Order: sequence, then C-alpha cells, then structure tokens
Amino acid sequence: MLASRVVARLRGVTKSFDGTTVVRNVDIDFRAGEVHVLAGENGAGKSTLTKLLAGIHQPDHGTVEINGQMGPFVVKSARMAGVTLVHQELLIAPNLTVADNLAMGQENRNRFRALDRSATLENARAQLAHIGATFPVTMRAEELTVADHQQIEIARALAQKPKILILDEPTSALSSAETERLLRIVDELRRNGTSIIYITHRMEEIEALADTVSVMRDGSLVETMPKAEATPDAIVLRMVGRKIDSLFTAERPAPGRVVLRVEQLTNGKDIGPIDLDVRAGEVVGIGGLIGSGRSEFVRLIFGADRASSGTVSVDGSPVNVTGPGSAVRAGIALLPESRKTQGLVLDQSIAANIVLASLGHISSAGVVTPTAVKRVASKAQKRLGIKSASLSQEVTTLSGGNQQKVLFAKWLETKPKVLILDEPTRGVDVGAKAEIYQIINECAHAGVAVLVISSELPELIGLSSRVHVMREGRLVAEIDAQSLTEEAVMNHAFGIAQATQA
Repeated sequence: MLASRVVARLRGVTKSFDGTTVVRNVDIDFRAGEVHVLAGENGAGKSTLTKLLAGIHQPDHGTVEINGQMGPFVVKSARMAGVTLVHQELLIAPNLTVADNLAMGQENRNRFRALDRSATLENARAQLAHIGATFPVTMRAEELTVADHQQIEIARALAQKPKILILDEPTSALSSAETERLLRIVDELRRNGTSIIYITHRMEEIEALADTVSVMRDGSLVETMPKAEATPDAIVLRMVGRKIDSLFTAERPAPGRVVLRVEQLTNGKDIGPIDLDVRAGEVVGIGGLIGSGRSEFVRLIFGADRASSGTVSVDGSPVNVTGPGSAVRAGIALLPESRKTQGLVLDQSIAANIVLASLGHISSAGVVTPTAVKRVASKAQKRLGIKSASLSQEVTTLSGGNQQKVLFAKWLETKPKVLILDEPTRGVDVGAKAEIYQIINECAHAGVAVLVISSELPELIGLSSRVHVMREGRLVAEIDAQSLTEEAVMNHAFGIAQATQA
C-alpha cells in the first residue's frame, strides 16, 4: 500500500545531555505503511530521536505529536498511542526463562490474579513461531546467544501490535536466515499499515526495505530522500563525506615470519582438530555461517575455553594457554564479539577500561597511580580518536563506535603480537568502521599477526590477505587473495564447493 497518513510528527525537537546537544532542531514526519530508515554515524542522534518519540526522553525544545495527540509523552502514554521500541541495547533478564522475558510487563494472570503459567508458555510459543524462532520457551535467557536475545526482543515487540514500530539495529546479531525472516515480517507489517522506523548501518537492508531514508549528522537532520535517490553512495556521502570504496586500503605489508601457529587444536567435541598459521603483517580472515564454530575456535586459542589437545605457539614458542591471562602474557589479544558482555566494564570510566588488561605494564612496584592511568589513557584516546567529554566518562554513555575503539585501546595497550578480532565492527557506523579498518591496517604494518572473524563478507574480503572458511567446527578451505570472492566464501560455508569437487 502507498504511504499516506502522517502518524508521528516531530517539530523543532532538541535534546541535550550534560551540556552536549545530541538532537538539534529536527523536523521529521513518519507515515503509515512506510519503512522510514534513519541513517547516520553512531552518535549522530538517531537513537535519541526515536527515544524522544517513544517517551523515554523529553525534548528540551520542540513538540512530539503521535496519531493526532500532542505530547509530552512518557513511555506508558507513547505505548498507549501505539509506539513500540526495540532497543539496540537488549532488555533481557538473563535469569528468567524465554517465556517470562516475553511476558515481562504484560504478564498473564488468572481470575485470582496469580500468574497463569500455562497461558504464558502458550503465548510465548506463538510469539516465537511468528518470527520463526525455534529455541525452547522454557530455557533461561542466559543459556542463549545474543542472536536469540535479539529475537526475543523482536517477538515481544510484535506481540504489542504497534502502530509505530521502532527497530534500532535489529539484525546486528542475527544470521542471514534470521535476518531474511525479520525483513519479511517488516514488509508484512508495512503492507498492513504499520509505520516502521528502522535504524541500520547495513546498506543491503536499506536497499531492500526503505521507502524513505533520513540521514542525520551531529544531531541534525541532513536530508530526507525517497528510495529512488537513496543509493549507498548518496547515503554515505551525506553521512561522512566519502564513498564506500574508500573504506578499505589496497596497501598491504609483505607477510613476515610465522607469529601464530595452531596445530591440531580441538575441544574434543565439536571444534577441530584445526591447523592454522598467521604471519607478521598478515590479516587472515575466518569466514563461515553463524554456528560454524568460528568464535569457539578463537576462544580456544585465547584460553577463554579449555582445549582438550593441540598446541598454540607464538613466535615459535609453545604457549601453555590455561586461561586468558597466560594468553595475554604470551602476546595474544582477543576482542570478543560482544563488547558489552565480554569486553568492557560498562559502568567504569573510559580510562579504567583502557588500562584494564595492562595494569602490570603501567604499575610501579605494584602500584598503579592515577597519573599513570591518565597518561596512558590520554595517549590511547588521541591515537584512536575516541570521542568523549572526558576520560572519566562511563563507557556505557559512549556510542557503539567509540565503545569499540575503547575496546581496541584496551588490547593494544598489551602490545600484542597476535590480535584476534571477532566481529570488530558489529553495531558500528560507516565512519567508525573506516577508523577501525585504519587501526587494523596500522597493526598489520607494525608486524602484528591479525586474525579476523566477520559475518560481513565485503568487510572480510576487504580486510584479509586470505580467508579460511569454517564449517561444522573445522576449517574446510583456504582462499587466497586472487580467488577471494563472496561467492567462493559462501560456497565453502554451505558445503557447495566441496560437493561440486566430489
């Protein structure tokens, strides 16, 4: 159906936090039956703008109107007006079951006002079936993956039958199959007249879904474009002032000695045995489908999970990887796939996070002084371009791109010989991606052996000198630079290439 009626109207909205303006005098309309994409770098104001619409924040200036009703709105009144927001920061209670997470805030009760467990389970199964999720509703959320948590959030939002659905990076942790299912659901909602406000950094999703694209930069609305004009180059140029093909550099150092050698590494169950070499100055990629064992493999190298047999060597010396501490001492660093749950201490300062893994390097007689912490953190902030009001600012207040740069700073301070990157730009905007790619290239030019996992094939190919493809816990192919294409990676990931050769 054609987008028509305006269901939400923001006029002159401005919002500041601690003296910093994050949304500046924005006028924007959202219409029924329309997918309206908000694009822009992290920190551009997209999420804050949607939180103003959802009643989480109140504008300092300007007005919010929803379905003809003028604000101010709080969360409850915005929800009653038909607004539902799926946050980028997932609101999951890890100690509760899937069913209880889905029922949170809208619990099923019987006539005695007691919780109705049977109805809760039945509704939960129906909600998951709607989005094609298959994990049991009786499992605790802490037993599930980040992708599963994302699906719980989406299922919970759809159950509210919203008139305006806000999706903030909804596919950042989803597999390609899960993403396709979500995109089909979004299209169905659009055809039924729901207004979809969609925040994403993925150009293929914008091309597939968008009716309208609004680009934000530094809190301001730069331009609103119809689908016909919203080409990837047009969007990126308005976001950061440069084209997509400038994000990767073709300049690569010549590989040096073997720095990382993995031989017959296995957990004795579903990973390995695996052999792998990475040389000084190389960026070696690991491709494969979600669930192929990529993250589990690098966790074995880092000692985050215990290997049952096999060896890991750095510069020719075997490493007794009994845990992350011994790996770090040997010169191995791992940026995990979830910076929030595995990489950063969110309620601690930027400075504290930067020095967390290198306290031994900056201590004097076992004492770490505030002066030393500030000196190291200031140098890292300048080198990596971490944008913040001060080094004492809590990491949780930063944009995704700046959080990721803090995580890079933390591990670069350990002076690693081997740098393992698991989804290094997940949830990061185009501008921050370019900066992170530059950091990776600098590490390679400094002689670091870099091993990178990425589910974004253009990124994997753009960064890597060669790519190993993983399937069912094993490395099944090595693709050199001359043969490296998205089709080649996916053929091996699905087992098509092997079947053809057989």
